[in-house]
Amino acid sequence: MIKQIFGKLPRKPSSKSSSVESPTDGVIAVKYAPIRKANFAAPTPAGQVNGFVGLTASYELLPSFRDVPSSEKLGLFLRKLGMCCVVFDFSDSVKNTREKEVKRQTLLELVDYISTVTTKFSEAAIQVATKMVAANILRAFPSSISNEGMRIAEGPEIEEEEPTMEPAWPHLQIVYEFFLRFIASSETDAKIAKRYVDHSFIICLLDLFDSEDPREREYLKTILHRVYGKFMVHRPYIRKAINNIYYRFIFETEKHNGIAELLEIHGSIINGFALPLKEEHKLFLVRVLIPLHKPKCFPMYHQQLSYCITQFVEKDNKLADTIIRGLLKYWPLTNSSKEVMFLGELEEVLESTQETEFQRCMVPLFRQISRCLNSSHFQVAERSLFLWNNDHLQNLITQNRKVILPLVFPALERNMRAHWNQTVQGLTINVRKLFLDADQDLFNQCSLHFQENETKERELHAKRESTWKRLEAVAASKAIGKDAMLISGKFSSVSLGATASSLS
Repeated sequence: MIKQIFGKLPRKPSSKSSSVESPTDGVIAVKYAPIRKANFAAPTPAGQVNGFVGLTASYELLPSFRDVPSSEKLGLFLRKLGMCCVVFDFSDSVKNTREKEVKRQTLLELVDYISTVTTKFSEAAIQVATKMVAANILRAFPSSISNEGMRIAEGPEIEEEEPTMEPAWPHLQIVYEFFLRFIASSETDAKIAKRYVDHSFIICLLDLFDSEDPREREYLKTILHRVYGKFMVHRPYIRKAINNIYYRFIFETEKHNGIAELLEIHGSIINGFALPLKEEHKLFLVRVLIPLHKPKCFPMYHQQLSYCITQFVEKDNKLADTIIRGLLKYWPLTNSSKEVMFLGELEEVLESTQETEFQRCMVPLFRQISRCLNSSHFQVAERSLFLWNNDHLQNLITQNRKVILPLVFPALERNMRAHWNQTVQGLTINVRKLFLDADQDLFNQCSLHFQENETKERELHAKRESTWKRLEAVAASKAIGKDAMLISGKFSSVSLGATASSLS
């Protein structure tokens, strides 16, 4: 009875069965644990292949594919892949030099074979090929272990340190080239390959985007794009996994080396979105792309982010209002170079904006542009004046001049009278002339209103000066001996007015 009860209980899997599934037609399904920077083991020593120790003494160059009959090429392909699973230590350039050269030659032969093969790859070949790629590229980054992320950048005057270049790149480049051609090959069956290029493998691939070596990130970008195109079943998961990287970057670390490359991939993905846009894609715009304008290292990926934003407006111009208000929300206050980038991106968005959407956001938009017009940084003022050079935007402004001109007229007048930069003054005169030619009556009304406001400001200033003089006189008359009365400059206008009325 007791044996029957225990027999029905689920058995605890052994350590061996936890990493390798049951064989299916002689093929072993390999599982990949995602990279986690805090739990990296030491680098795999030379001769160790996925936990099995080989002898580097027997590491010899195998025959070329040209020297064997077609019936033996598949077996030779598998043997060469097994050889390339051996990982060498490239931090020591003297160690294992012969074996490294043998591996390099073998990898080059594998790349050539992938390009010329005319028969479908078997499941065994796909499994071993994926296993070889994982053995070589999945590794620890020295900068990740020491917790040094992307160097924070502010503006074009960035003191960039040299990135840490991967010492094993002579071999890694060939491995990446092999994997790229393997994924792109028409002889690779996506239905079989998706069992090995699975979710855990994709997570490992995405973790590699934090590499400091730009050459590696460029290969990863191309490979991930191919994977996204070939394995349609993995597309939602890939988008979700990339979003998680963005979320962690925006709201936690603000440190990641591969944001620009990931955004470049997303630009191609957005370009392929079907219409009408799904709610998932609109949420991605609001929750990811717009908040990506916040981090300090924004200049490092601004070009790619701007492309993604523009793609959304071109897909659905009704999103223009949401995007423009999002830009205004994260508008920089103290970073002039970042402000110039925002103005450039704003012009690209407005170029695809229709009048209905423009009218929804033009009031807060031109309040911000008015502040930019009066910026003491000449590049900000100049870039904001260049907006009037865009024909589409100029037409929108002209059609809605009755709302826009009263908002920007004071800034234009102050620029023309007192801005220190002559180029800004010249551009300001040109913009004023455009408004004057479009509607002279409205221009005169704004000019009159501006003069009235100036007169009121002068009167208010004179009244404040008079009040302060009276207060000083009262303080001087009530001073006894050497004791001085402290008069605080932090009076509100209400209290000053009350004091003035009591004095009178």
